[in-house]
Amino acid sequence: MNFAAKPVLIFTALSFGLAWLFALPLWFTGGLTNPFFTVFALAMMFTPAIAALIVVFFVEKHPDARSRRAALGLGSVRPVGRFLRYLALALVIPPALILAALVVGALVGVYPADFVNFSGFEAMLDSQLEALGQAPLPIPIGLLVAAQFLNVAIGALINTIPALGEELGWRGWLLPKLLPLGIVPAILISGVMWGLWHAPLILLGYNYPGAPGWLALTAMVGMTIVVGGVFSWLRIRSASVWPAALAHGSFNAAAGFSLIFIMVGESFDPLQASILGWTGWLVPLVLVVVLLATGQFRPAPPQPVVTRNESAPVAGSE
Repeated sequence: MNFAAKPVLIFTALSFGLAWLFALPLWFTGGLTNPFFTVFALAMMFTPAIAALIVVFFVEKHPDARSRRAALGLGSVRPVGRFLRYLALALVIPPALILAALVVGALVGVYPADFVNFSGFEAMLDSQLEALGQAPLPIPIGLLVAAQFLNVAIGALINTIPALGEELGWRGWLLPKLLPLGIVPAILISGVMWGLWHAPLILLGYNYPGAPGWLALTAMVGMTIVVGGVFSWLRIRSASVWPAALAHGSFNAAAGFSLIFIMVGESFDPLQASILGWTGWLVPLVLVVVLLATGQFRPAPPQPVVTRNESAPVAGSE
């Protein structure tokens, strides 16, 4: 399979152009403080999918629905066992990486953690309840922390649909188009594109408040390369975009872990700590390197299909 530059360039122009178009009102109406910021951000998440659909239908001109679904990573999910296995990994791995990022940040000294008493989380809850004129909840803080993991699982499922808006473009359509260049270039290019695509929000101060725009965008690209490598592995090994979409949804749902495990009265620099900062990239980077070194980015072989006309060998037959 040869690399086709034209569809990739058109997809890039469409996805970036639509992202800026959808986010442009924020630049003139309060930026991150706009009361409808979430609406604009969610709308922007669907622009890679829109770009991919336009390319599939009008540039590549796939002849039928089956080939179009395959081009987007929405083809067959068989073998079902493999598909379910990677869905399970997609649900678990992103929160694990986010937690690992906090542990590494605490060990390095850039994330002031409280993994025992959860003092920062407790203070935040008490403050919110006080603002509502309510007494602190008579529930052990440890139980409330445990409940957050259930919330992440629920949130992951809810977030999968908007996450699919991105993943249908980045890992569903784009990644396979880049694979003729090699798996490492494909991961790097798709990761850089995914990170730069966030520019309309990052340059407004999203994720890295107070950081210079160029530095914030560079940090975002660093994160999207290593995390995108993990999502790419799920896409390739499952032969489907759905595990990548669920992983993206799970990743977004677990993003608030940094507020749960922080020490009361402390703060952290997202350029340094959490999955957004350089200390948070180390574990996913190691994971991607190990997966590359062990050949885990090779597409899984399709499961043999037994037709109805085929029968199992009978004992004693030749």
